[in-house]
Amino acid sequence: MGIVAALAFPASAFAHANLDSTSPTYQQRLQTAPGAVVLHFDQSVQAEPNAIEVKNEFGKTLSRTSRAHGQTVRVPLQRLPRGAYTVRWHVLSEDGHVVSGVFTFGVRAKAPLPTEAYGASGPTTTEHIVRWAYFLSLALLLGGLGFRLLLRREELPPAAERRFYAIVGVGVAATLEVGIAAFILRAEDALQLPLVRLLYGDLSSIAGGTRFGEAFIAMTLGYAFVAAFIFLAWLTDRRFLLWPALLLGIGFASGLSLSGHSAVDPGSSWRSELADWAHLSAAALWIGGLVQLAFVVWPKAPSLRRTAFLRFSRLASGLIAIVLGAGVYLSIVRLPQLSDLWTAGYGRVLLVKLGLVGLALTWGAVHHFVARSALERGSEGPILSRLPRSLAGESAVGMAILLAAAVLVDSKPPSRRPASPVASSVFLKPGLDGRPGEARPTSRSAPQAAPQARPAPAAPVAARVGP
Repeated sequence: MGIVAALAFPASAFAHANLDSTSPTYQQRLQTAPGAVVLHFDQSVQAEPNAIEVKNEFGKTLSRTSRAHGQTVRVPLQRLPRGAYTVRWHVLSEDGHVVSGVFTFGVRAKAPLPTEAYGASGPTTTEHIVRWAYFLSLALLLGGLGFRLLLRREELPPAAERRFYAIVGVGVAATLEVGIAAFILRAEDALQLPLVRLLYGDLSSIAGGTRFGEAFIAMTLGYAFVAAFIFLAWLTDRRFLLWPALLLGIGFASGLSLSGHSAVDPGSSWRSELADWAHLSAAALWIGGLVQLAFVVWPKAPSLRRTAFLRFSRLASGLIAIVLGAGVYLSIVRLPQLSDLWTAGYGRVLLVKLGLVGLALTWGAVHHFVARSALERGSEGPILSRLPRSLAGESAVGMAILLAAAVLVDSKPPSRRPASPVASSVFLKPGLDGRPGEARPTSRSAPQAAPQARPAPAAPVAARVGP
């Protein structure tokens, strides 16, 4: 009866306050300095004197005493010079929960993203690990699906089929869960709140005001559909349902490319976004296929070893070519000078990744030219007996490459230096919502001005969830 009574009452009676509107609005660029910041909620709230704090890019507080009047909280401001500003707020709603949030605006200057607001510390080791886990989950998912469909009509033994679905199931579940973890970590850093208060935080400025947030929402919904197709394929034993799962999975992986360096940094374009997507997708198919070959086919389907290895060897050659071609192009776009490879932090991480890629290519060449030839001849030997461990080793190197990629995604490429002292030209870049964006220097003539006082965190999750 208690549950029925609780459901009978309107949910709003127990809900905490929601932010309806702000002035200035999220990431608004103002031509004249505002005299106050005003927040309007959907219910009455209580506010402490420091409920709204407005800081400039150097961390100086320029707000006075906050006052609440019913559903509105207002704080007068000192005279604001040109620059970018961060607004952090917290109020007490009628249900007793403290609701908090953050947003930014600019006065005759571009406002930073909320994930780059003053006080955000940027990517941490935890975020690197979460990003790596996300890439691994994508590899298990996309590579597993691609490998199974590569076998076409060949039937896997029941034990191999169960292991295939177990690995792919872990991949799709981890993609969803790790994506959520990546979003929470990014929101926690932006709002600078402990997890308990973050549960009642206003995340609308991040979820709807950044490429990272929009990509997180789209990818979470998309991979939920992928999980549904995989579950139906396992439940009904209809393998053709794996095709829409694979196509949707590869398609929604583009969310990382549309919200990362390849989409927002100077020099980015649709070509860099496409190259980044192709680079990620090919790497996931390659590494995930190695896992299937080493841990599904070899131990559980001996009769399919030769067929699976030869087919995957041909596919891997094409995937590696895509990985190398797209990677070289992106390196040229992101590194203005060759010396950045050893002088910039981004370049040094890239060198580590290139070294791991070289090791993986050497390993793969041995498999391609030695093991493949032996299998084609149908001969047995010491090389083939060691092949399962060798495939597992190549898979481990591939996972190390994904770790380096995760650190690269969360690192800031070096800025482009001005080619001459001549005044730079400007161009208008459209905003995320389709409206005209702000004038900014072209990447060929001058580096883009950074409104924040410290290095900005890279977008996701991914999640480049975001994620």
